[in-house]
Amino acid sequence: MAEKSLMARAVELLSRREYSRRELFTRLKPHAADPDEIEAVLAELAERHWQSDERYAQALAQSKQGRWGSTRLAQALRSKGVDRDTIAQALDGVDDLDACRGLWQKKFGEPPADAQEKAKQMRFLAARGFPADVVRKVLAEAGHSRDD
Repeated sequence: MAEKSLMARAVELLSRREYSRRELFTRLKPHAADPDEIEAVLAELAERHWQSDERYAQALAQSKQGRWGSTRLAQALRSKGVDRDTIAQALDGVDDLDACRGLWQKKFGEPPADAQEKAKQMRFLAARGFPADVVRKVLAEAGHSRDD
């Protein structure tokens, strides 16, 4: 059976989901003798608009929105090789406050009973990538609703 070309491998990968340029490079590296071959394939894919870091960033932000905050989304995109401007563009429409509120409501639903429970809720939300000021605001709102 003939060995698949780098282009065929790349197209096969992209047919399943979006990939960042760096991810594709890493996936194709074991199948290429020379990194320049991979760069040529990636350049052609980008030229044909079959691979786009912008589209990848938008897809990831959209799929994780509501479960991850902007901090975690930005970190995930940076780890996949997406540049700062593209990350900023992808996260432009992300509303951390609403997402954090929704996640808090789904996970906890009621204000913390004591300082230990409040710390637990804060750690959970912070681990999901929500900025500290957003987490504090959501928990403060929850505390006010309990006092009513």
